[in-house]
Amino acid sequence: MRMNRWEVVSYSAVFVFVLVMLLYEQSIVLILGTVLITTLIAFTIRVIHPMAWETRMDRMETFLRKNQHTPYIYIYYVIANRLDEEVEITMEQLLSKYPKKKTQAVYNAAYGYYRNDMLTLRNAVNNMPKSDYRTYYETILLVENGWSEKARELLQTIKKPWMRSILLAGIELKAGNREIAIVHAHEAIDAVKGVQRYVLIKEYERSYTDDTSVFDTRMSYSHRQPVHPSRTLK
Repeated sequence: MRMNRWEVVSYSAVFVFVLVMLLYEQSIVLILGTVLITTLIAFTIRVIHPMAWETRMDRMETFLRKNQHTPYIYIYYVIANRLDEEVEITMEQLLSKYPKKKTQAVYNAAYGYYRNDMLTLRNAVNNMPKSDYRTYYETILLVENGWSEKARELLQTIKKPWMRSILLAGIELKAGNREIAIVHAHEAIDAVKGVQRYVLIKEYERSYTDDTSVFDTRMSYSHRQPVHPSRTLK
């Protein structure tokens, strides 16, 4: 990911600061501590914040597109925008970079759901460690098999509210209860931040194309007026 001007200036300042401290024979421990703290702050600003806490769609999209050569980040962009060829390429990169079976299972589960390939999804779930993500995909499999009531029971064991709301929205939409689905969809959007929010909103734009005003992505959803109150990938 290319650095912006502010980041170049910041790193240059740290470099100069280290040189000055070395010139005045300051403690190596102090110098290394300063560099470490600065690096952590920069990483938080450049990666962790947009991945986990950002709410504005334009900023998240810019962040994702800048990370075209970072597969574990870029996968969110290509899946959210349904760029099939790039999804295939990025998945190959991820599976090559992360050979561990449990790690690959997480990506394969998302890929299977994206392709609506329930066999791939089921095989991936069997290799996933016990977690909210595994339960999330197990619930999806129940819904796809027509076992909505069992799915409702299972999803209650998921700790993440946004996951529960996504699943409830999907169940209601599949049952033809569109208005209730929209309520759960908004609940999901209100409860999630970062790249998961980006993927979610992009999916809802397709799911509710007959009424795009329901999901006004020009705004940060944390600042919109409640529309009381919101399916996707993960």
